[in-house]
Amino acid sequence: MQGVVTRTEGNPTAGIVLMCVGVASLSANDALAKFLVSDYSPLQILFLRNVIALPFAILLTLKMGGAGALRSRRPAAHLVRGVLWIGATLLFFTSFIYLDLAEATALIFVAPLFITAISAAFLKERVGPRRWLAVCVGFVGVLIVIRPGASAFQPASMLPVLTAFLYALLMLSARWVDARESVWTMLLYLTGASAFLSAFIVPFVWVPVQPGDLWYFAAIALFGTAGMTMMTQAFRLAPAAIVAPMDYTAIVWATAFGWLIWAEVPDRAAFYGAGVIVASGLYVIWRERRVDLSQG
Repeated sequence: MQGVVTRTEGNPTAGIVLMCVGVASLSANDALAKFLVSDYSPLQILFLRNVIALPFAILLTLKMGGAGALRSRRPAAHLVRGVLWIGATLLFFTSFIYLDLAEATALIFVAPLFITAISAAFLKERVGPRRWLAVCVGFVGVLIVIRPGASAFQPASMLPVLTAFLYALLMLSARWVDARESVWTMLLYLTGASAFLSAFIVPFVWVPVQPGDLWYFAAIALFGTAGMTMMTQAFRLAPAAIVAPMDYTAIVWATAFGWLIWAEVPDRAAFYGAGVIVASGLYVIWRERRVDLSQG
């Protein structure tokens, strides 16, 4: 999912490339999590990923933002964001136990629709009828995928939807962070807060890590950190309206990983529903860009 939008520097091609590679990296991160979740708690996977990634996040923040970027003016806001990130990640990783990778990935893409709805309902932002219609159509796509009342319905299908809701709150909570803090500070504190908070709970679910699995945990930290870094840079190099739609290429990667590793093939309803969710999300992104330009 897309990260925080920062200023652009005018290199759309590089932005698109970075976004696509970043999305592929995060998709690999998800595939590794699905592989590990059969032997380890989602909380343990989250904890180890963040602990391994934290030193790299510190070095990256120092390189991109200098020593001043290591300090936060509102650490409490980052703790709240850490709670939201932990909740979203645990729900998403847990869904991998029950759902195909592609199905879980498709459902999480209702996050932009949640962002629009929450912004209108609680932040009193103006949302026109066209975007409300797109939000409603997107949730119809969710119903097509999860098929409530049908024999194929799984209650676990609600886990990625709840993940998307928490992710929407996480994105909106960026407004609580001091405006002077860089995106690198935000990424660092999100990683650090998640590692710190999960450390209090992980002893209750901890199982010894097999030596051969250490490489998988290192890989999940590498792909997760690299993916977030490249996606963040993509938003710095090109307008959000250009790079944000590339986020949906994750469905292609999730389908490919699911088929290659677990022989998962989404059924026709899942493909149709995913298409509706993607189309409505793209329309919301496009419409918000048009509104921003008209107000600018």
